[in-house]
Amino acid sequence: MSKSSESRVLVIIPAYNEQESLTHVITNVHAALPEADVLVVNDGSHDATRKVGEQAGARVVTLPYNLGIGAAVQTGFIFAAENGYDIAVQIDGDGQHDPHEVGALLSVVRSGTADIVIGSRYIEDRGYLTPAIRRLGIFILAKYISTLVKQRFTDTTSGFRVTNRRGIELCAEMYPADYPEPESLMLFRKVGLRVLEVPVTMNPRYGGQSSITPFWSTYYMVKVMLAIAVWQLRRRPTL
Repeated sequence: MSKSSESRVLVIIPAYNEQESLTHVITNVHAALPEADVLVVNDGSHDATRKVGEQAGARVVTLPYNLGIGAAVQTGFIFAAENGYDIAVQIDGDGQHDPHEVGALLSVVRSGTADIVIGSRYIEDRGYLTPAIRRLGIFILAKYISTLVKQRFTDTTSGFRVTNRRGIELCAEMYPADYPEPESLMLFRKVGLRVLEVPVTMNPRYGGQSSITPFWSTYYMVKVMLAIAVWQLRRRPTL
């Protein structure tokens, strides 16, 4: 695999039935981050996700069946940890994250200011429209987690992230499975990792269809808040 003289970067793309968007995503990643290696974690897709990923020039790891986003992302972190990567970049397979914005997240991590940098849709108004009920849920969840960890977060469900080696090793060992984005914030803060948000622009889905409906948005928010409450009762993990 190719490498950067500064640091070895792995782009992790969790993908479940993303054949329509994956070529677009990988092509943009190669253009924006030519020094990075690209790993697609095919989460038991029923379509041609694996084939499309390989044809687009990514390495593809295929899980035996659909294990969920948490397990898919953790698989990417395990790969990064075992293969000596210094930085891991998480990008969704549906095309909503713009790889050309990764530079803003990478620069913060490389400066040593933070261990994990999250791309937030809501620090600035960049025209991204979220359905009202879902936006309300995201707002409530962000306020809830911000209060618990005593740090302001605006987009606790964002899967657009850059993580340094310390974060890679932690996530490879104990990344949350059920509600990984918000639960991992609790994990990061409990072990003392430094987490920052930077503003990003979110694109519409390039292909496929979101499974998130108003009902599931409300259900998700209630379930994740209960899960976060349980996190508060756990002993502090150690790195």
